[in-house]
Amino acid sequence: MSLDQNDIAKLARLARINIAETDTAELSQRIGDILNMVDAMQAVDTTNILPMANPHDAVQRLRADEVNETNQREHFQKIAPQTADGLYLVPQVIE
Repeated sequence: MSLDQNDIAKLARLARINIAETDTAELSQRIGDILNMVDAMQAVDTTNILPMANPHDAVQRLRADEVNETNQREHFQKIAPQTADGLYLVPQVIE
């Protein structure tokens, strides 16, 4: 796929960047090369290929989910300005 100077000017305007007219030919060639590479990648048959999260088939090591602190809700609610039924009361911000 090739882009002409009008396409480059339109892309520059949409991206809000300034491209000198002397650079449009080189930029057109470079963008065309990228688009050709994308076309080649899309042409690859991936019918029997399973999607993967990463190329190394790595798994994330997770620690055991264990409680390691005591419940201190009563202690923290004693110093709160307002509480009710174990909840913190805050001023209404949306009417």
